[in-house]
Amino acid sequence: MYSDRVLSGMRPTGRLHLGHYHGVLKNWLRLQNEYQCLFFVADWHALTTHYDTPSVIEENVRDMVIDWLAAGVDPAQATLFVQSRVTAHAELHLLLSMMTPLGWLERVPTYKDQQEKLSEKDLSTYGFLGYPLLQSADILIYRANLVPVGEDQVPHIEFTREICRRFNHLYGREPGFEDKSRAAVKKLGSKKAKLYEECRTAYQEQGDDEALASAKALLNDAQNLSLNDRERLYGYLEGSGKMILAEPEALLTAASKMPGLDGQKMSKSYNNTIALREDPEIVSKKIRTMPTDPARVRRTDPGNPANCPVWQFHLVYSDDSTRQWVTAGCTSAGIGCLECKQPVIDSILAELAPIRERAQYYEENPDQVRNILADGCEKAQELAHDTMRDVREAMGLTFG
Repeated sequence: MYSDRVLSGMRPTGRLHLGHYHGVLKNWLRLQNEYQCLFFVADWHALTTHYDTPSVIEENVRDMVIDWLAAGVDPAQATLFVQSRVTAHAELHLLLSMMTPLGWLERVPTYKDQQEKLSEKDLSTYGFLGYPLLQSADILIYRANLVPVGEDQVPHIEFTREICRRFNHLYGREPGFEDKSRAAVKKLGSKKAKLYEECRTAYQEQGDDEALASAKALLNDAQNLSLNDRERLYGYLEGSGKMILAEPEALLTAASKMPGLDGQKMSKSYNNTIALREDPEIVSKKIRTMPTDPARVRRTDPGNPANCPVWQFHLVYSDDSTRQWVTAGCTSAGIGCLECKQPVIDSILAELAPIRERAQYYEENPDQVRNILADGCEKAQELAHDTMRDVREAMGLTFG
């Protein structure tokens, strides 16, 4: 059984392209083999910026999930679900909003960035201001301790950690917490209990982070503790209360090196993409008509690969010998641009062939996609239910 739990989501933007595959999905394929993974469709997040065009969301959800499955995301290894089908996300978001300072939301870096980028939309809405908190609820409700993000998303994870600490500080002091914690320490056995107490003292009196890490490792390995006792001892260790919500860590992922057809980042907004289910003839045509080094006006003109968008594709798809052939041929005008593009065409078509084949199966069997999501939603609901039971109890919402 995995001790670490990974959560990651994507807004439903419709069919995915090679930028998504190299930037997110290939990482998911690796993670699903190493961790307990939950991958979700962030359809409520789509409404924060597309509240006026909800009709496209349902179709986009279906198309995106088919591409996930076609790329190799395995529902037998990972839990796939739709955010809006697990309504506890909204309940936790609401409850967290009661204790979240407004200034914390306004200082999230992407808040003003997105407003400027999407200036044609009126984003002076409560939902848009609160979307980082909804992100936090998405993570905290599953007690996910690892969230794969790029460098630009790290502030969102730190924001979630702050929310988590504030919640545990405000609501983690259950009646008799100290006595229950001391009783839980004894359940570790005398040797481990002594080590735990030594680490706790070293951390609380001297701020010894190594002692903190050692004590957490000891608790992770302890087999005879109930979930409640384990959470109490985490809180007791750090001098707070019961750890009702778990602090996540950012699992840093490398930025995607997948360029667009024009040399810019691959993005639908730039109209420079190759979709995962693109027809092979269209893929070939798109690459054959890519711009090249402006210096190569005629076939006989030498060029420089560094000035050519096609070279960026060779960096992703070609081996060293092919790159050497391209460099020698381009700088000497020994090969033409169409010859240079052919290995890229061959490699991309080879990569997309199994994806297109799997996608066709799911396109022809839409019930299979619905069943996968229904199963995933059920599993996600069970995990969310456990967290919300503890949250409600901590906040005094269990009357009757």
